[in-house]
Amino acid sequence: MLDRLSAQDLTIGALAEPLPMSFAAASKHVIVLERSNLLERTVEGRQHRCRLHAAGLEPADAWLRRYESYWTDRLDALEDLIARSDDR
Repeated sequence: MLDRLSAQDLTIGALAEPLPMSFAAASKHVIVLERSNLLERTVEGRQHRCRLHAAGLEPADAWLRRYESYWTDRLDALEDLIARSDDR
């Protein structure tokens, strides 16, 4: 859902349409995303229009960045080890 919302705002019905879930299930997912600060919903008549709130992803991005240098270092060490074993 978040991937599709990154391209455009969608109604809950449009979000549910390509997925193997009911409108009610999609609505529950939207509520969870909204409570997680990943989605903003506005009501226009009977339609609930959803918009990605990308700023809500910042805490997860910050957490992942802490491990990026660790894994880069580990993969570099593995590459060095493989290169040394190839030289033998």
